[in-house]
Amino acid sequence: QVQLVESGGGLVQAGGSLGLSCAASGSTFSSYTMGWFRQAPGKEPDLVAALDGKGSNTLYAASVKGRFTISRDNAKNTVYLQMNSLKPEDTAVYYCAASIVWGRWVGRRDFGYWGQGTQVTVSS
Repeated sequence: QVQLVESGGGLVQAGGSLGLSCAASGSTFSSYTMGWFRQAPGKEPDLVAALDGKGSNTLYAASVKGRFTISRDNAKNTVYLQMNSLKPEDTAVYYCAASIVWGRWVGRRDFGYWGQGTQVTVSS
């Protein structure tokens, strides 16, 4: 079991930057693949980025590659998402999620633990 709490959302102008954090409970944080998803109104959550337990392997959605960076600090049980060059289309509720599996094929159904979400709004 793992519980996740996101923080760091807010309002930012297009072209700006924002950092999200996700604090996890539990002593086996390093065994979980961590992911960030986002959900725009009326849409299903989409995977933005994911990172394996050791932080050695990452994957990104094409729409954010080169702008967003996922990282983790296993000593602090925390995963981060640094978002640069933000665009209005990045506006969404961002969720942190944990999975017991890793692979470049991981998707929403592989993540069994979810945070409550944090709103990110990018103004034009």
